[in-house]
Amino acid sequence: MQNAPMTALLPDALVMLAVVVAWLNDTFVGQAGRRTTYFIAFFSTLIAGIWFAVNAFDPQVHYFFGHMYVVDSFASVMKAVVTLGYAVSIVYSRRYLEDRGLFRGEFFLLGMFSLLGQLVMISGNNFLTLYLGLELMSLSLYGAIALRRDAAPSNEAAMKYYVLGALASGFLLYGISMLYGATGSLDLNEVFKAIGTSHYDPSVLLFGVIFIVAGVAFKMGAVPFHMWVPDVYQGAPTAMTLMVGGGPKVAAFAWGLRFLVMGLLPLAVEWQEMLVILAALSLIVGNITGIVQRNVKRMLAYSAISNMGFVLLGLLAGVVDHKTTGAANAYGSAMYYSIVYLITTMGTFGIIMLLARRDFEADTLEDFKGLNQRSPVFAFVMMVMMFSLAGIPPAVGFYAKLAVLQATMNAGLTWLTVLAVITSLFGAFYYLRIVKLMYFDEPQDKSPILADTSTRALLALNGVAVLVLGIVPDPLLKACLQAIQHTLLL
Repeated sequence: MQNAPMTALLPDALVMLAVVVAWLNDTFVGQAGRRTTYFIAFFSTLIAGIWFAVNAFDPQVHYFFGHMYVVDSFASVMKAVVTLGYAVSIVYSRRYLEDRGLFRGEFFLLGMFSLLGQLVMISGNNFLTLYLGLELMSLSLYGAIALRRDAAPSNEAAMKYYVLGALASGFLLYGISMLYGATGSLDLNEVFKAIGTSHYDPSVLLFGVIFIVAGVAFKMGAVPFHMWVPDVYQGAPTAMTLMVGGGPKVAAFAWGLRFLVMGLLPLAVEWQEMLVILAALSLIVGNITGIVQRNVKRMLAYSAISNMGFVLLGLLAGVVDHKTTGAANAYGSAMYYSIVYLITTMGTFGIIMLLARRDFEADTLEDFKGLNQRSPVFAFVMMVMMFSLAGIPPAVGFYAKLAVLQATMNAGLTWLTVLAVITSLFGAFYYLRIVKLMYFDEPQDKSPILADTSTRALLALNGVAVLVLGIVPDPLLKACLQAIQHTLLL
């Protein structure tokens, strides 16, 4: 571990500089410059994402700003994923936004501020840094969801998210204050050391951990802190739904890993027991409740809840009998799962926005009827995405689920593994239902599907990526395992 030259922060600085330039452009040029704002947002995040990916090959752990900010392999990989994910999502969203008068600088600025918050969440090495990153991301998302001021569902979704998010922030701050009182530090490394020496009040520390876990569960959308997820997914415009359900989910996992593993690993036995309950409830509620949904976005919300249950399975399987021999595989599988989920989610919402038109939201099951007759290519891409979410080979989602289930089995949690498999079978029903509607039903809407070349090409690449990563899953999985090993020194 060493203090690194500031060049390690250059991709973060690029995103921050792009926000400033886009803000100035939107302020002084106005509506005529919104296309320029779009290109600034896309190319800056594309370049930064590639830069982060290159930095991931550096095995060193670098600290900045008095150990409040860390750049390591784990952070670089996750930053590359969320940054490239944002670049792809704004390409998917472009025509959708133009049709609804939302192709404005505010959308891109709020999205990039949210991305900055995610970068801080991923690299935070201090309780306050982690909290500031969370609030920067969350406040930006509240504003983005309410951007369509003339739509009551959007405003309602933003209010629900804001109120419940404020409650979760209160839980988190209360937990941080208790941990600070027990250990005398806000630095993750110092808290780790203080807990290891056993010089603390265990009751105060345990209460702090409970509130921290509640905050993490809320941001990941785990049951019973999931109430906001279906309403926000359904009420927000689809472009904003992708902004909430894409990168922030990956950032929330990385944020939770920083809190629980890099700061509170000596208390793993305590917080793993809590995660067992959260994971089991998320798998049950997410998969079973999703069956009865007729709105696709609401169905995908319950899908997100169940998928976060799988991520929690990886997090809770790291420490067995106070031993961390399987920690790298467990946390690496959870990291792998979160990345795979983001890739699949982007493609799914990309297809939904592709089918939408001006004054028409393609967000019900009936809107997917006969899609194969209208566009065999996009029907195939959507089928691949559904197979991945359902965990059906050769899509990459199968191997992501398999990696997490193997880690859970290795932790001796056979009953939880069986529960995950059974509930996934329920979940497969509503994914395969969409495939059935696309290929075996007559289309209700025979209007042509309009999309620019970049969107068509990117959706096709998204589908190919899900298939290729499923056929050759090892490179990405090994990259996740190596990132965890380099970061945790396991």
